[in-house]
Amino acid sequence: MVAEQGGPEDQKPQSDEARSAFVPPPGVEQSAAPSEDDQPTSEFALPAGLPDPSASPGPGSGPGGGAGSDTLASAFVPPSGYSAQHQPPAFTPAHGIPMVRLTKEAPWQDRMRTMLRMPVTERPAPESVQQTDDSGPAVPRVLDLTLRIGELLLAGGEGAEDVEAAMFAVTRSYGLDRSEPTVTFTLLSISYQPSLVDDPITASRTVRRRGTDYTRLAAVFGLIDDITSAEHVEVSLEEAYRRLAEIRRNRHPYPGWVLTAAAGLLAGSASVLVGGGVLVFLVAAAGAMLGDRLAWLCAGRGLPEFYQFAAAAMPPAAMGIALTLTHSTDVRPSAVITGGLFALLPGRALVAGVQDGLTGYYLTAGARLLEVMYFFIGIVAGVLLMLYLGVQLGAELNPEARFEPNDRPGLQILVSMTLTLAFAILLQQERSTVLAVTLNGGVAWVIYGAMAREGDISPVAATAVAAGLVGLFGQLFSRYRYTSSLPYITAAIGPLLPGSATYFGLLGIAQNEVDTGLTSLFTAVATALAIAIGVNLGSEISRLFMRVPGAVEGASRRAAKRTRGF
Repeated sequence: MVAEQGGPEDQKPQSDEARSAFVPPPGVEQSAAPSEDDQPTSEFALPAGLPDPSASPGPGSGPGGGAGSDTLASAFVPPSGYSAQHQPPAFTPAHGIPMVRLTKEAPWQDRMRTMLRMPVTERPAPESVQQTDDSGPAVPRVLDLTLRIGELLLAGGEGAEDVEAAMFAVTRSYGLDRSEPTVTFTLLSISYQPSLVDDPITASRTVRRRGTDYTRLAAVFGLIDDITSAEHVEVSLEEAYRRLAEIRRNRHPYPGWVLTAAAGLLAGSASVLVGGGVLVFLVAAAGAMLGDRLAWLCAGRGLPEFYQFAAAAMPPAAMGIALTLTHSTDVRPSAVITGGLFALLPGRALVAGVQDGLTGYYLTAGARLLEVMYFFIGIVAGVLLMLYLGVQLGAELNPEARFEPNDRPGLQILVSMTLTLAFAILLQQERSTVLAVTLNGGVAWVIYGAMAREGDISPVAATAVAAGLVGLFGQLFSRYRYTSSLPYITAAIGPLLPGSATYFGLLGIAQNEVDTGLTSLFTAVATALAIAIGVNLGSEISRLFMRVPGAVEGASRRAAKRTRGF
């Protein structure tokens, strides 16, 4: 019995090394086994009370998904309710989703405009053209470069949509696909969001000064074309900054005395266009050159542009009144004043303002049109002051001596081309574009003359058609040269500007014939709007002949901003 119970050595406690660290020591009551509720559960487990969808048989049951199965279902098992015969539209079709590729087949303006008019969810993945280091693009520098390029374009008179397209093209070329540029009349901003969890990076720049230099504008477009090019043209950030600095430092292609002479040539050509002769040409040219120098003097003294326009409008009007006081029957003083107005009417700003409104940038369009209104009021103030003084001095200004058709179509075509040439020089265009825009202006006047004078069509309608052809040819020229369309359009609308209607409207107001004056002014406004709308319509029509970049066959071109106001 004692042997069965064991000796004293058999009753000694076991060594500490032989006991597990998780075994409760003697004398400590062992707690019950933890319940199943205290065990950690998966975050993907169904809460208590919800039926298990895998418990019901059906097409969704499969390996590991049958009733009472505790194993996890495979991610490749079709969900419950799915039928191969009736696939829901949310699944990718068998032929796949067509991928949008914006290649070099079209100019970057059309590619980026297509991108801007796409919903954000449909925009294709970026294909970075410019190389960056392993750490990725330098976001602040890319945004700063983009803003500086946009500043030069906006200051040069480009439309808001074209400026946004250029900024969008630069950021995408350097790998910043989630960027959103915003353009207003004087403020540029761009926001880039690295990811959904990172804070966006936003930068802005204010455009305080604007100047007309289409040579600089063409150089900026060339830089953007090289940045966005996929033909092995690598432009690093340092190279882009260097070229941008050179563009800023470049002097204007024409000196000041050439610009003054061009203003005189423009006014003289316009005076001949409305029926003047050689003497009228010389007087109108002298008045325009004097007004140009007076405006430069006001600018040097820091006066706002409103007073500069008023000062530039006074000398041509004064010379026209002086010719009236000589009682000469061989000259037409109205042609002298009209020629001076042609050199001052802000057609470029008007076209840009209407274009921004038609493309949905209403804030920028409102600001541009307000600027045009101020310029126009400045011109009205200068001319009305001179006309009022002329009436007080006894000048016999005849408001009935309006533009009359004459038998000099060849001469008028020639002076319309001369007017366009002078306008191109005033806009500081490249010499390589002067010939094309001169021909475009001559074609515009031929169309206008054929419709308004030979076809007895309304002058406003004839102006709209001629301006539409100007916009059409300008866009085609620009796409051929991969540059801006402004150098091929702005100067070509010069012969169509409503100079005579503006003058006779102001004359009627000066002679207390308010109704007649307002009627002429309304005609001038309608003509100006016809020019702007015609140019924009011609530009849009030109894009109908071009393939939509990246679109599948049969796809329609998207409208700008909104459709039918919804």
